Amino acid sequence: MMGLSKAIFYMLRLKSALITFLTLLFVPTVLLLLYSTTSKTTNKVINHAYYKSPRSDLKNTSLMLDGALFQISSAVPGECDIFDGKWVDDGGSFFRRYEPGSCPFVDVSFNCFTNGRTDLNYTRLRWQPNECDLPRWNGRKMLEMLRDKRLTFVGDSLNRNMWESLVCMLRESVTDKTTLLDISGKHEFRTVGFYSVRFSDYNCTIEFFRSPFLVREWSVTDRNGVSKNTLRLDVVPEESSMYKDADIIVFNTAHWWTHEKTSLGKDFYQEGEYVHGKLSALEAYRKALNTWANWVDGNINGNRTQIFFRGYSTSHFSGGRWNAGGNCHGETLPLTNRTQLKKKHPQMMTILQSVLEQMYTNVKFMNITQMTFDRKDGHPSVYRRPAEERKQNSFQDCSHWCLPGVPDAWNHLLFSMLAMENSMRGRKNRAEQTFNQ
Repeated sequence: MMGLSKAIFYMLRLKSALITFLTLLFVPTVLLLLYSTTSKTTNKVINHAYYKSPRSDLKNTSLMLDGALFQISSAVPGECDIFDGKWVDDGGSFFRRYEPGSCPFVDVSFNCFTNGRTDLNYTRLRWQPNECDLPRWNGRKMLEMLRDKRLTFVGDSLNRNMWESLVCMLRESVTDKTTLLDISGKHEFRTVGFYSVRFSDYNCTIEFFRSPFLVREWSVTDRNGVSKNTLRLDVVPEESSMYKDADIIVFNTAHWWTHEKTSLGKDFYQEGEYVHGKLSALEAYRKALNTWANWVDGNINGNRTQIFFRGYSTSHFSGGRWNAGGNCHGETLPLTNRTQLKKKHPQMMTILQSVLEQMYTNVKFMNITQMTFDRKDGHPSVYRRPAEERKQNSFQDCSHWCLPGVPDAWNHLLFSMLAMENSMRGRKNRAEQTFNQ
């Protein structure tokens, strides 16, 4: 009996080794490596996305993805961090995915061109990794990848920024615009928590769920019968049941943890029945992320759902905070000096990475802090409202992004990561089928 068990064990190991060999046989010269730091069990928590070329003479390599041809090139051998790069001006021929003012899904607060901004350089820049080229954006190929799927953004209004960008980029690839259905039918991002657009020809939906903390906003009644708002650090939002089965989810949380109400931390953070008299925003953020991570590990099937976490998007307030005279008006060029980047790298991202490292589920980290640090020129500033609606001394928006603009680059990176991930999964499936024949 012992001999039979050993024989079965070695047969299973041999099958696994053969499948791995066949998978590698099918993989193209250029791979998107899903680089990971240590995880509890799988060592597959993804913190960066890399292209890797094993050949120093590589110039251009073609990758077939579900019948679609992608051109990928790498300048040097070895690994390429696609989040390490620079902004380049292609005159708009490559990067601008839709014309300024043309997309009805752009909220008025992000519609800088319609609100009177006349310089358009901020719409022409594209992100260029230092050591490799991204596959060229193709909206129809993205829609094919999303056919019969749900792609859901969950987070704060910066993820709403990204959601609007993707809907507009995909809309530009659809000939009959009447096939887009605005399921939510809402337009004001500060008052409504759910948005969904369905691309009927592809049977796919692009959704946004407002969840600025990724944990549940709550309220308690004090001894005087007065209701006060709290934040339950130990409970995820009720809406989580509505998106846990989505095919692709992009999470984020960051900027709300720096607002006065949360950063002061007085009688605001709650766990169970206990309301903390005082708790730092960073500690609260850590607790909230652990609650989110435990929920993901226990409720989302990582083999079915692809999960991304978009990192911190840099703000550029000069001369004060957002509500105290901070401004970015008149900025028309990106930064070229990154000497302050390391100092300004948010502690929240260090906490986030430590939480991701402890998860069982595969979560891909979109590390956009560097690429957004450069773009002081890309914010709405005074163009968050039309000229006739602006009030004297009203605050400027130096956190969100004009559309078209920076979030389009985030979605290009998302497209690249999905394309390579799907290609690798397809090759693995074909390798398994070949073995089982």
